[in-house]
Amino acid sequence: MRDAQDIIDTAHRMADAARTAILPYFRTDISADNKWQTGFDPVTEADRAAERAMRDVLARLRPDDAILGEEYGASPGTSGLTWILDPIDGTRAFLCGAASWGVLIGLSDGQDIIYGLIDQPYTRERFEGGLGQASLLTDAGARSLAVRQAANLAGATLLTTYPEVGTPDEAAAFRRVAAQVRLTRYGLDCYGYALLALGQVDLVIEAGLQSYDIAGPLAVVRAAGGIVTDWQGGPAQGGGQVIAAATPALHRAALGLLNGQGAA
Repeated sequence: MRDAQDIIDTAHRMADAARTAILPYFRTDISADNKWQTGFDPVTEADRAAERAMRDVLARLRPDDAILGEEYGASPGTSGLTWILDPIDGTRAFLCGAASWGVLIGLSDGQDIIYGLIDQPYTRERFEGGLGQASLLTDAGARSLAVRQAANLAGATLLTTYPEVGTPDEAAAFRRVAAQVRLTRYGLDCYGYALLALGQVDLVIEAGLQSYDIAGPLAVVRAAGGIVTDWQGGPAQGGGQVIAAATPALHRAALGLLNGQGAA
């Protein structure tokens, strides 16, 4: 039921298929539909084509697995495994021609996320975690992923995608952490988690996530030695409020500030 190498090979086949589907649309005059009645949550034919391509791979190679995808919803399975797919995480960046968007693939065994990929088709970087893997794969070869061992919160680099973060209360909580770190940057979507796993940054804090936004990144960060939880220190695979930290000490300190308790 759970042949690790077959799972890994299938995930890479899906990521390859998504790359092929998406890249012809990137930095073109592609149109976007809006999912929201107010505000702007775009979806494009590139998103849809990538998810269809990944689903086609699963239909051929692992038809008994369930699927949860951002664009086409849930499909049942009988294996006990569920693939969680975000065909383009960062569609707003994609529409702007920025290269920070990525393809997210996660695999749940019903209890936890056991494997994930963050694929950056344009830069040809693929971050892999779980089932014994913790690697960055590029055209030049592979290197191991490992989080940075930052000394303290004051020396940390913090990322989030939107300056607004979430609700006003969530934004205020984020600002308490941002006020204590060395550097805060915005706008990198899933690439922020990849940089955390690569040892380039120390914290990612977000709110309002869906399961497909975090399943793949969660597996990659944990495989690299990091910690991913919700803002209460509980499981994060369902989305919502998420914090990813390089070390237990940073995680404790940031959680304290998020919850109004002061730095640990």
